Amino acid sequence: MEKNEEESLLKNENNGTDNDPKVNYRGWKVMPFIIGNEIFEKLGAIGTLSNLLVYLTTVFNLGNITATNIINIFNGSTNFATLLGAFSSDAYFGRYKTLAFCTLASFLGLLVIQLTAAIEKLHPPHCEENAICQGPTEKQMTFLKIGLGLLMVGAAGIRPCNLAFGADQFNPNTDSGKKGINSFFNWYFFTFTIAQLVSLTIIVYIQSNVSWSAGLGIPAALMLLSSVIFFMGSKMYVKVKPSGSPVTSIVQVIVVATKKRRLKLSEYLYPSLFNYLAPKSTNSKLPYTYQFRFLDKAAIMTPQDQINPNGSATDPWNLCSMQQVEEVKCLLRVLPIWVSAILYHVVIVQQHTILVFQALLSDRRIGRSKFMIPGASYYVFLMISMTLWLPIYDRKVVPFLQRLTRKEGGITLLQRMGIGIFFSILSMLVSAVVEEHRRTLALTKPLTLGMETRKGAISSMSGLWLIPQLALAGLAEAFMSVAQVEFYYKQFPENMRSIAGSLYYCGHAGSSYLSSMLISVIHQTTARSETGSWLPEDLNKGRLDNFYRIIAALEIMNLGYFVLCAKWYRYKGTDNSTIELDKVTKQSERTANGV
Repeated sequence: MEKNEEESLLKNENNGTDNDPKVNYRGWKVMPFIIGNEIFEKLGAIGTLSNLLVYLTTVFNLGNITATNIINIFNGSTNFATLLGAFSSDAYFGRYKTLAFCTLASFLGLLVIQLTAAIEKLHPPHCEENAICQGPTEKQMTFLKIGLGLLMVGAAGIRPCNLAFGADQFNPNTDSGKKGINSFFNWYFFTFTIAQLVSLTIIVYIQSNVSWSAGLGIPAALMLLSSVIFFMGSKMYVKVKPSGSPVTSIVQVIVVATKKRRLKLSEYLYPSLFNYLAPKSTNSKLPYTYQFRFLDKAAIMTPQDQINPNGSATDPWNLCSMQQVEEVKCLLRVLPIWVSAILYHVVIVQQHTILVFQALLSDRRIGRSKFMIPGASYYVFLMISMTLWLPIYDRKVVPFLQRLTRKEGGITLLQRMGIGIFFSILSMLVSAVVEEHRRTLALTKPLTLGMETRKGAISSMSGLWLIPQLALAGLAEAFMSVAQVEFYYKQFPENMRSIAGSLYYCGHAGSSYLSSMLISVIHQTTARSETGSWLPEDLNKGRLDNFYRIIAALEIMNLGYFVLCAKWYRYKGTDNSTIELDKVTKQSERTANGV
């Protein structure tokens, strides 16, 4: 494969193509460094963050609601920070420097959090049963926040850049390079899944049953190893230089369209609109689309607009090309779908957070053995469901659907996302039924395992009853999240793919904030009722099942909203674009002829 890629590169060079002969794409030769870095970076980060909720409630003695909100706000802020990381990478530093700096920041963040467990003065004293628990001091919380802040800086650069940096190592103009990029995406999700499985089992078990100091030290050590592996391949990487952020072009279109808002498009023939594409542009030529026509005004050429000898606009803040306008349209078309993804991920957030408290108040033993599954490890069943389904879907379901529909992939990306939302509804409905059963058994048939400190009596319901809701959530993720990443990657212009990566994480951020808001509002509202809060410290005294039903109702409305957005959406570069172009051209000609 590598030999074919090099031969293609030399051939292109000899033919005088636009390929830069100085770029040496090493492809799979550098993948051990990049994928090795990916594996250990995710083992380190996930190994700490997956059990952080339990750490905050058992070591830092924080309440359930407080700890959950801290996790949601941290996750939300971290994911929103990816926008800043993507912008900095594209405009100033490039992906290599951004990843190098942020990898070291992540290591320091994990080290700081490990010190909060290893040094007694950096966390409050252990909370004994039936004793008044002492919360963390201001200094202890400050030190913890420093660690979380460093992790936030690390994630801001790593999340939007690592996938694109790996793809940079392959020549996109050769068949072998294109295949290498597709294979790298598969390896990326594979390593992510493996890291989740190892973190949620081995590392979480060490943290919960052996030692928090050792359990948090292992992720820090793995992150250090990740940094070393990354820098070992430095001399072999393709390091794409920053070419300026596409955000500037987006702002220019909005500003110019606003300036020319009083002009009437009907007075201008479509062919007279400014249509220019830079010779060395990384973006493919986009056809005209009829949606968001008000933005077309940015490409209206007035007598005041001047053109450079190379065909570009003299002042890009007074005249934009139709290519720029279409790129902004791509972004605007995606945003309604993105909003639906925010609502969808609220379901997955609950399986990360609230479900842990459910598990702690269930019988976590396997059979008659004394081994107990750690509360945070139950999320692994979601990953197993997703991991088992993806190859079955790829090898069996897709070929079958392709024969029926004669479409690439069998069904469209938006159809896959809609199926994911449907499974998320089922997951929440099953969650409500299981929680009602768990609570009933806890109140009527409490288990001899006793009480969970500050959380109530342990139910006699087996924790394995939590698997169905997690399996359904795993199916939802297999359809929704995988399709969502591919959707953003394919529907955005090539120079906006860092933004596309950060937009995916910003969706997670929005869902974390929304989940935190829902928890706070429902907790405060129901606390004033006669029956008490639905989400108290002791879930046996609450109604978590009703909370799940509210989220299910929210997802039903979200599915209806998504179906409307999917019907309205136009895929980038489809045949519909040609039809729309003919439509607007004929309309302009009729207007010009006075028809």
